[in-house]
Amino acid sequence: MERFLRINEKIQEGAGAISSFLTVVLVLLIVGDVVGRYVFNVGSVALQELEWHIFAIIFLLAAGYTFKKGEHVKIDVLYNRFNSRKKALVDITGTVLLLFSFAGFVIYYSIEFIWASYSIHEGSPDPGGLPARYLLKTVIPLGFILLAMQGVAFLYEAVNRYKNQEGNPGA
Repeated sequence: MERFLRINEKIQEGAGAISSFLTVVLVLLIVGDVVGRYVFNVGSVALQELEWHIFAIIFLLAAGYTFKKGEHVKIDVLYNRFNSRKKALVDITGTVLLLFSFAGFVIYYSIEFIWASYSIHEGSPDPGGLPARYLLKTVIPLGFILLAMQGVAFLYEAVNRYKNQEGNPGA
């Protein structure tokens, strides 16, 4: 398990670095698009599609990294009032029942979705849009695999927290 945790750490950090780089690229593309449209009165469907394609890739690649850093959205109204043992139990239950089931659902059902896209060499339906939309769709299961991998690391840590509080249920 320690080897998995080290590998996961490197993969998540790499995905975070790629997402950070793509965020800078996205900002530059948007600035260029806005300047082109409002200063030079020139627009591009392909450029606008590239912007949302890059945003989707950022979102999907950064999900596991964001979870790793604890920066994901969560509602802590009750959780903050729990002791360490109850927090670990909530983390274990939520990871197994919610994260893994949702990630598994998306991964499983995205395969047929991607296969259909590849089979017709799906591109943009808009004139002047980007070709090969099927390549973007391939990132969907990848993003959820990264999220599930981080979920395994989080679950391992939560189980250890739960075990360490076994003799001290009030902690």
